[in-house]
Amino acid sequence: LQDALEALELLDPRQARVVELRFFGGLSIPETAAVLGIAPRTVVDDWTMARAWLRQRLSRDTSG
Repeated sequence: LQDALEALELLDPRQARVVELRFFGGLSIPETAAVLGIAPRTVVDDWTMARAWLRQRLSRDTSG
């Protein structure tokens, strides 16, 4: 997971930060938005995209 998160950070640092705050920090969407200074809708979009990207990356790493 750490390697995948580091790869995501290279592609999209904000999405990686959203994952850190939501998954590891336990912050809600509004709390994450406040910390990052972005709209809650942007957090939702980033969270959705980051989870999909990480799921694909982790699946690829474990299947081959």
